Amino acid sequence: MKIHKRTSFKKDARRKHHHWEAKVFYKDGETFARVYTDQDKAAGFAERQKKSPVVKMARVIQVS
Repeated sequence: MKIHKRTSFKKDARRKHHHWEAKVFYKDGETFARVYTDQDKAAGFAERQKKSPVVKMARVIQVS
């Protein structure tokens, strides 16, 4: 069995699109995450959630 090196997300030519996870952290300790294929939509979701008084933090990370 061959061992493949891990490639960076930007250099992987096999991918048709990338996945972005918008994660919301609430003040009571709960978390919620939603995955998008569009970075702008994920960032918009995180910005909308930040406006809520019960949200402690919201962030977007690339997951694949």
